[in-house]
Amino acid sequence: MEFTDLYINGTWVPGAAKDRFDVFNPATEKVLASVASAEISDADAALNAAEAAMADWAARTPRARSEVLRKAWELMTARLEDFARYITLENGKARADAMGEAAYAAEFFRWFAEEAVRADGMITHAPASGARIMVQHKPAGIAVLVTPWNYPAAMGTRKIAPALAAGCAVIIKPASETPLTMLALMPVLEEAGVPAGLVNVLPSKRSGALVDHMLHDPRVRVVSFTGSTGVGRKLLHSAADQVLKPAMELGGNAPLIVFEDADLDVAVEGAMLAKMRNLGEACTAANRFYVHEDVAAEFTAKFVGAMSALKVGDGADPSVDVGPLVNADTRDKVAAFVADAVAKGAKVECGGTTPDGPGFFYPPTVLSNVSQDAECVHDEIFGPVAAIQTFSDQEDVIRRANDTEYGLVAYVFSDDMKRALQVCERLEYGMVGLNRGLVSDPAAPFGGVKQSGLGREGGHEGMLEFMETQYISASW
Repeated sequence: MEFTDLYINGTWVPGAAKDRFDVFNPATEKVLASVASAEISDADAALNAAEAAMADWAARTPRARSEVLRKAWELMTARLEDFARYITLENGKARADAMGEAAYAAEFFRWFAEEAVRADGMITHAPASGARIMVQHKPAGIAVLVTPWNYPAAMGTRKIAPALAAGCAVIIKPASETPLTMLALMPVLEEAGVPAGLVNVLPSKRSGALVDHMLHDPRVRVVSFTGSTGVGRKLLHSAADQVLKPAMELGGNAPLIVFEDADLDVAVEGAMLAKMRNLGEACTAANRFYVHEDVAAEFTAKFVGAMSALKVGDGADPSVDVGPLVNADTRDKVAAFVADAVAKGAKVECGGTTPDGPGFFYPPTVLSNVSQDAECVHDEIFGPVAAIQTFSDQEDVIRRANDTEYGLVAYVFSDDMKRALQVCERLEYGMVGLNRGLVSDPAAPFGGVKQSGLGREGGHEGMLEFMETQYISASW
């Protein structure tokens, strides 16, 4: 692997302590690379570089920033195969899925190249005082970005692009399981014209201490995190000390509801996307399947057929549909969810057994007759397991769908659009896929309610997360 050091101020450095950690291929369990591990002094160097670089970048015109982001999109798009290879090697996802992520990741640069010139303010006339109300949006300051392992490219670009569009400098702490993809992005940003110091990458095996240190530096004004709700709560505690602006994309427990009037072929296609995109290792993955009892048998049969047809193996093989899970802990947690559900009466329709041999593989699995007290109903499975329950009453399924601390995304399948939209509005989720199994889009505001997070990524809102609103009162 070519890029394995820290990236600070436009330079590759081994880190102050010259300490390193191994990154593994989850399909083979073999070491891919030894990566530099950042220490506190490295974080300080990155903060100094970010502070110096941001002064010039924030002063540039929105169009100038836009052109750099547009160039980054062009360059990354030309190298999607390379990025897909990195994603597959360190994350494990199948090549087609990795290509999809790479294209999705690149698209954030194009979208925010367009948004960079649209940080619109306003001038209005105060009704009572007669003063002019002038409103503008300004760069908030240095942003610390903490990204997860499940989308090693897209979760970084979804934060970097809006931050740069807003005029901010960033320091990224990628997940220790998957730092290589983000490090490989840095030469692309250099070639696109991103100034040295504006984007810094600090892999580390001491993530908690490193991030906490940065969040207590007064130069940092934004923290953007994607990951578990538990870690998000800890970061919010740290952010409170400096009253930082938080953007939190946290866990989910997505319900997928299939009504009796749904087109079952559309529902199965959507369910496959909602469940198996990224092997179910996504906060947006369908977790709880609620299927109307009148169509449960037919839906389950069609869905089991689609799940059983998927080929499991090393994602580097183009014929493979399903790669390994990211590590042994994730695989073992998935297997434990299945064992618990079966012990409580669930029936295994397909899959359900951990294969022998190297690699953290788990087969696509469908469970029917899942009881309400099964652990997988109340916690994120984060793997290729679909837990099916049935319902007969609309009010009951809405109540069950909302009965969780999470509120990221839900999925609804029905051909009665009036009823479907009424249900969508009553679901306590930041996003709903209506007759669709995919909601993620750079042009849409991605985010949840309740314990699933704060703020939005993508859309116009994504750039405003890295900006502060300033109001000037004037008379003339």
